[in-house]
Amino acid sequence: MKRRDFVKGAALAAGAVALAACGQKEEQAAAPKDAAPAPAMPPAPAISKQMRELKMVTTWPKGFPGLGTGAQRLADSITAMTDGRITVKLFGGGELVPALESFDAVSNGTADMYHGADYYWQGKSKAFNFFTAVPFGLTANEMDAWLYYGGGQELWDELSAGFNVKPFAAGNTGVQMGGWFNKEMNTVEDYKGLKMRMPGLGGEVLRQIGGQSITLPGGEIFPSLQSGAIDATEWVGPWNDLAMGFYKVTKYYYYPGFHEPGSTLSCGVNAGVWNSLSAEDKAVVQFACAAENNRMFGEFNAKNGDSLDTLINEHGVQLRRQSDDILKAIGDASGDVMAAVAASDPLSQKIYDNFLSFRKKAMGWTSLSETAYTAARALDYKYGA
Repeated sequence: MKRRDFVKGAALAAGAVALAACGQKEEQAAAPKDAAPAPAMPPAPAISKQMRELKMVTTWPKGFPGLGTGAQRLADSITAMTDGRITVKLFGGGELVPALESFDAVSNGTADMYHGADYYWQGKSKAFNFFTAVPFGLTANEMDAWLYYGGGQELWDELSAGFNVKPFAAGNTGVQMGGWFNKEMNTVEDYKGLKMRMPGLGGEVLRQIGGQSITLPGGEIFPSLQSGAIDATEWVGPWNDLAMGFYKVTKYYYYPGFHEPGSTLSCGVNAGVWNSLSAEDKAVVQFACAAENNRMFGEFNAKNGDSLDTLINEHGVQLRRQSDDILKAIGDASGDVMAAVAASDPLSQKIYDNFLSFRKKAMGWTSLSETAYTAARALDYKYGA
């Protein structure tokens, strides 16, 4: 039953009971004193709500800015939108299961939902990378267009169904930074032997150009960088990187992040749990995820500018741009990595073909719209005070 129908029905029932009660009083007043009392109206039937608690595990530290708080906001939104009929209880990385076991926990039913980044699951299928970010792939706006209107969601559903999961886009960090390094990166040769925390296909590209890719959950990055276990790391961007404190152990901060041009975060729901939900509750989950997908992207864009200013002007961070020569070499390596992913199995090939076709169209429009506009906006002209 829809909540508005329930409220309307309850109000009508209450009104009927009140009118009946008034009628009883009038009849009792008009009746002789020795008359038998009129029978009492039966109480209105109680309408019960089926309450349900769902466990959401995450790959993020609980309360971590943007990522952890976004997951909490999603959990709270679903709880509020169902009027508490569904309560989503959030567990940060390591609280219920280890951070990188979130997918398995939802797949096997230990947990009901996860909030994470699907490229963490590339050990199960390299194709999962497409639904977070791939090297020189889609921006956040382009990812939304592909998932919602380019066939991406249907392909994601097909891939995840094999693991008993129903996936949704539920956050985006936008274009990420290239990372933190303990030395200047002037040529491709500087990547040789470099130990860098970089998950997903970006890590594969790193290996192609001679580096060593290491996957670590967020909570292990700083101590690994501090101890020298890794020489460099990427994480997200200025807002999150400031919170992680990477500036305390290294000062070279490079851009752009070729590996994650628009990182989509995901909410995966156990397929059995998803199928048990009513159509109304499925719509709640779907639209709560879509809202968080947009809201998180806005939050990162709002916070990154101030955080970058703090890193540079208060902590002495050296902001550097990767050279075109390095980016071209990385681009060539990225093409090889993507081709290898496509060749790994028929479903990966199917996803790759669709993705590549959409990427070509998206690049054409983006170059004429956002890229052209931002270049025009940066020209020297009088605007404001």
